Amino acid sequence: MASPKSKLCEEEHFNVFYLEHIQAVNNFAYYKCGDKATSLDLVQDAFSKIWENCSKIDFSKAKTYLFTTVNNLFLNIVRHQKVVLTYAKKSPYLDRTNQNPEYLLEEEEFKNKLQAVISDLSEEQREVFLLNRIEDKKYREIAEMLDISQKTVEKRMSGALKILREKLDNQNI
Repeated sequence: MASPKSKLCEEEHFNVFYLEHIQAVNNFAYYKCGDKATSLDLVQDAFSKIWENCSKIDFSKAKTYLFTTVNNLFLNIVRHQKVVLTYAKKSPYLDRTNQNPEYLLEEEEFKNKLQAVISDLSEEQREVFLLNRIEDKKYREIAEMLDISQKTVEKRMSGALKILREKLDNQNI
């Protein structure tokens, strides 16, 4: 019998692991970055890292390793964006947009506040909210995807919207 660590190095076990987790980790990555192409890159990079390090990863901890890797890769992108923004602030003459800088700043602040409020939602509320508002899924479709009742989807969405309204109103947006 194969040891738990070598199990992941066997192509058949890795393929099963991949198929079991691809949808959930892709959703996780998408909710982190909000961009389908970037989330796909994060997921593929994470699975590549797992394959490269399969002999070092305990099979029972592979799922945690996968999600942690996606999260770390996302944080690396954020760090890189901060460096780019810092550079852009030091070189404002390179800005090629014709929009009012004050408007751009307000827009960026609103996006940041909205992302912060969305991230404060419970995982269930955030998932339903993003599936409905970002992916344009109907409540019925979300209920089927998550294997819950449509009423549960409605309740989670209602709670998410209530929290968003309260927190965004309190921030004078």
